Amino acid sequence: MASGAAALFWLLISVVLIITLTGRYKVNAFIVLIGVSFGYGLAVGMSALEVVRSIKNGFGGILTSIGIVIVAGTILGTILEKTGAALAMTDAILRLVGKKRAPLAMNIAGYVVSIPVFCDSGYIILNPLNKALARESGTSMTVMAVALATGLYATHTLVPPTPGPIAAAGALGADLGKVILLGLLAAVPASLGGLLWASKVARKYGPEADVQDSCSGIVRKSGKLPGGFLSFLPLLMPIVFILLKSVAEFPSKPFGGGKLQQFISFMGDPVTALMFGVALSLLLVRKGEMKEALDGWMGKGIRDSAIILVITAAGGSFGQVIKGGPLVDFIKTNLGGLNLGIFLPFLISAALKTAQGSSTVAIVTTSSIMAPILPALGLDPALTVIAIGAGSMVVSHANDSYFWVVSQFSNMPVATAYKAFTTATAVEGFIAFAAVFVMSFFVR
Repeated sequence: MASGAAALFWLLISVVLIITLTGRYKVNAFIVLIGVSFGYGLAVGMSALEVVRSIKNGFGGILTSIGIVIVAGTILGTILEKTGAALAMTDAILRLVGKKRAPLAMNIAGYVVSIPVFCDSGYIILNPLNKALARESGTSMTVMAVALATGLYATHTLVPPTPGPIAAAGALGADLGKVILLGLLAAVPASLGGLLWASKVARKYGPEADVQDSCSGIVRKSGKLPGGFLSFLPLLMPIVFILLKSVAEFPSKPFGGGKLQQFISFMGDPVTALMFGVALSLLLVRKGEMKEALDGWMGKGIRDSAIILVITAAGGSFGQVIKGGPLVDFIKTNLGGLNLGIFLPFLISAALKTAQGSSTVAIVTTSSIMAPILPALGLDPALTVIAIGAGSMVVSHANDSYFWVVSQFSNMPVATAYKAFTTATAVEGFIAFAAVFVMSFFVR
């Protein structure tokens, strides 16, 4: 077996390979992570059979713990998108906040919608409404674009059931209710930081919105939208149950140890909670579309989740191989003295995100690196998940599909997108980490 220093060297080489192959040469992340797992394991002196065993165990372990949750969360997001519930939630927020505060309204809408819906999809869904609102309120489209995009980005990277944070929670063994609560808290200042950046910096730039229709006209053209209560229900109930499960399992046993506590623990299990959310989302489906929802929409959700599943599981393989080598003991002996603390997962995630573009790949890879060394560093698993999510925002630029969704759908020149949006993601990520750092003094 190689020395700990050699194992650290090979880990750095592995990370560089992941960045180069996925970022520059656009090789699929699943192939890269599995290939690097083989290479790293053999390089540090593990036997060939041990490497294969670790890869299979890591892959299967991740799918066992969070596979159903990822699929159910993706299906839920698809149904909320197809039924118009995402627009209905936005319309409800707009009525509450008012058109005079248009950027704030869209920032809040993004914060809510991106909890179950991917930020790319969320932006595309809400973009027509965002443009119309920019026209009605006389606000620069760049301001509106950055306000919406940063609201979406905050919860996309920090709050389950978005697949990235779920994957990290599964890899690190973090309590999902705790991750949701800390993620929701950290996402508030991050989202508002993006809004402030939009209001102070992005307002210097154009373009104007290229629409003639009004905000209310866009909503009308979308057909009869579901009611606000029903739209929020499939999203809020799973979160409530997951949080209640975390409370029920406190050492003080606030719900006792009888049937009530068992029921809450059952309903609050992420698998049960997300499947219940999917069942509730069917209340949003119109009568004539139920067959399409049960087959086509759910099928789309399953297909969309497949890439997340295999990348997440491949990250689990990489983490298991790292765990089987000498690196853990080496870090326990040497790295603990550097006192990087919660900054370490943030730094790794930010480096991976900036280099290769995908927030999900950055989250999965960083969590697979951190999982075997977490006990040695003494970091709280849930807080580490949020630190990784904060790093995965820094920064969105030309190698990130979300950069192009935001810039092209908003008719924003690339140079303007760098000045207004890329800088906003840097600010947002560092604000989120600042929130994590403050919480680290209270979370144990």
